Amino acid sequence: MMMNTTLDQLRGLKLVSMAQALQEQMQQSGISAMSFEERLALLVDREVHGKQDRRCAKLLKTARLKYPQAMIEDLDCRASRGIDRATVMSLTLGPWVSSGHTVLITGPTGVGKSWLGCALAQHACRQGHSAFYQRVPRLGEELRIRHANGTFTRWLDILKNTDVLVLDDWGLVGMDAQTRTDLLEMIDDRAGRKATVITSQLPIEHWHEWIGDATVADAMLDRIMQNHHRLTLTGESLRKARPSQKREENQG
Repeated sequence: MMMNTTLDQLRGLKLVSMAQALQEQMQQSGISAMSFEERLALLVDREVHGKQDRRCAKLLKTARLKYPQAMIEDLDCRASRGIDRATVMSLTLGPWVSSGHTVLITGPTGVGKSWLGCALAQHACRQGHSAFYQRVPRLGEELRIRHANGTFTRWLDILKNTDVLVLDDWGLVGMDAQTRTDLLEMIDDRAGRKATVITSQLPIEHWHEWIGDATVADAMLDRIMQNHHRLTLTGESLRKARPSQKREENQG
């Protein structure tokens, strides 16, 4: 009866992992050989890791990553892809998030730019940072909706305080004047404060022309290039062939 009360009290204090660990200890025959201090240390350790896991799950849900299961540990670093593992790991383990740096990932279609961008954001979430994923081709529609329903200013504030913003498929489609202005506001709010990941098929030297307005382009690129890291992916598309193509290959 006393133990049931203790378990209820732990759950009431939202120490869910600790309560579960205590229940498990009660069922372990050899637990009596451990000291009180050792058992308590194990309970506290479980609660700490449980809170970290729940926070990470919440951060990943909020991030809405295109590839939420992408992990930097699974990065394919074959020579044909143009990726140096040491360089990527140095970036990943470095202070790029806390220092508000920009990571520019470029390369042809299908080489894994979006996956790598999501893997960097996913790793940041595991470190306790917030993240958010946004495809740039859909940005104009998103902004029009938010301007119309009055949520644009609040959304801008949320993005301003998000630790890692992933802007995927940069330069894929043209922008209208309003989207261009709003994008500059987003980047200006974050410059030097919060980290941004940009993926693009378009080579960086063509970004100025893509943005369209010379004044806005100068301002936008000046902020993006302040503190940035470049990763250029190469090779053939990694996307899987269609089932029919696979059958033909197997039959051949």
